[in-house]
Amino acid sequence: MTTPRQRSNRALLRARDVMDRCFADELDVAALAAVAHVSPAHFSRSFKQTFGETPHRYLQRRRVERAMFLLRTTDDPVTGICVAVGFASLGTFSRTFRDVVGTSPSDYRAARPATQQPVPTCFALSWTRPSSRAVSEKHAAASEP
Repeated sequence: MTTPRQRSNRALLRARDVMDRCFADELDVAALAAVAHVSPAHFSRSFKQTFGETPHRYLQRRRVERAMFLLRTTDDPVTGICVAVGFASLGTFSRTFRDVVGTSPSDYRAARPATQQPVPTCFALSWTRPSSRAVSEKHAAASEP
């Protein structure tokens, strides 16, 4: 027998799976709440409580993660990558990328190694996953006198 909490967590996981699969599409809280069968306000609150970040921030991070991969592995223009991962504005993409990763998309691409050794995907994802710690450190450094 499942508890209401377990059912709620499964519904949130379904919504997060939709975000992972359709990150480049226009997704709003109302559509994701419908996937989880809850109200938008309850969805936002529960998502943040369960996963530690808002649905919007999670979606932005997923888009930036995909952009990081494309910047490392392709020579596509930054503008094309911006659109491919679901951002409508290059300025918003660049600002969000810098907030999450700590550097601009162009600088990130320039820093990629000349030759890449094959690494299992699970390791590569864990090593390159951006953390909110970089953002916290950036804000802490900016607030120092």
